[in-house]
Amino acid sequence: MTQIGILSDTHSCWDDRFVTHFAGCDEIWHAGDIGCLDTLRRLQAIAPVRAVRGNIDHGPLLRECPEIQSFRVEDVGVWMTHIGGYPGHYAPGVRRMMIDARPKLMIAGHSHILKVMYDNELDLLHINPGAAGYHGWQKQRTLLRLKIDGQNISDLEVIELGKG
Repeated sequence: MTQIGILSDTHSCWDDRFVTHFAGCDEIWHAGDIGCLDTLRRLQAIAPVRAVRGNIDHGPLLRECPEIQSFRVEDVGVWMTHIGGYPGHYAPGVRRMMIDARPKLMIAGHSHILKVMYDNELDLLHINPGAAGYHGWQKQRTLLRLKIDGQNISDLEVIELGKG
């Protein structure tokens, strides 16, 4: 069993509660708009991080974080990008890439809106963890945790950090 912490849109924000909420996680996934290398390094001190760059990420983050990550955790294929859209409203070209990659879990950020929904057409779970930082229009800052055990995705938790 693998425990995953998921966040997006930190926009250079650090919250010491990230350490508390991601303690015990085997991996942390950041769906872009990290904001600064320091935020990424502090997350890496908690657990290994898989991150994609977002539209505000520049300099070293561009070199260190790809635009898209496609990988497996246990028996679950994962596809992650920053600007991905959501079922029925994917960003241009994203649906085609997911058809080719055939993930069971799609992670995207950008909208600052927490969204978890199943895409019956592509047979995958879509997750947008909302925004963990202060910049943006979100009314609530959020993080997620979930578990992957073989092919099963379970125990999804929404963690609210307070107003944006």
